[in-house]
Amino acid sequence: MGFSLNYALSKVWYGSFSHFDHTISTHAISTRLGGESKSPYLSLNLGLHTGDDLNVVQQNRKLFCQAVGVDYNKVVTAEQIHGANVVAVGAQHAGKGVSEFATAIKGTDALITNEPDLSLMLFFADCVPVLILDPIRKAIGLSHAGWKGTVAKIAQKTILAMQSEYGTRPEDCLVGIAPSIGPCCYEVDSQVTNQFKEQFVNWADILQPYQSKWKLNLWLANQQQLSEIGVKNQNIIISEVCTACNKDLFFSYRAEQGITGRIAAAISLKS
Repeated sequence: MGFSLNYALSKVWYGSFSHFDHTISTHAISTRLGGESKSPYLSLNLGLHTGDDLNVVQQNRKLFCQAVGVDYNKVVTAEQIHGANVVAVGAQHAGKGVSEFATAIKGTDALITNEPDLSLMLFFADCVPVLILDPIRKAIGLSHAGWKGTVAKIAQKTILAMQSEYGTRPEDCLVGIAPSIGPCCYEVDSQVTNQFKEQFVNWADILQPYQSKWKLNLWLANQQQLSEIGVKNQNIIISEVCTACNKDLFFSYRAEQGITGRIAAAISLKS
């Protein structure tokens, strides 16, 4: 089991997790390859809020959806405010935010559904994409976990919301922690570390002293919070791909000084 990059149509490369059941779900994590955007957004920028040309980003989103087998008109996206709010969506939300940022689901950083063919899609440039599949109850979740979402345990809250809405059991869930900034590159100060020390019993595993600062392991922090509620460690796959180390393949807000595009993570249930 693991994470791999795959080549699709129109020079689009995307990542996927081998332990997700492809007979009941579709998922993909985009790279920055295969799009139409110009520098500094080269080239498959999928973020509408980045300063890139709106029409080009819309075209990029259509290219990505076509390449990975997602219905563009049945995508639902969120505003993403670095919070920990989780929203359950259904067929009535299809198309929200896919073409216009203003129509995205407001004030949320995680989406869940049990609606077939509805694709959850969120956008990233170092923050952690957490993809969740419940193959028993046929439900999915997708979380945007930056440091603020991670310390607020948004991934954990996403599965608990699936439990409340759909009867999901954490021990049944399959989880993919997709490319994002790694502990090799993510330096933080005491303002951040103090919050992790308050929220994580095993904080010493996710924080390592580095010169006058600390290095933060968001991957392990998300794994830990999922283990706390009963997700099996063998069901959690971490891609171990750092976006800051691999800015030729992915967008990195930190490595590119904030002027860059966004990759997408998408997941849906097959009908």
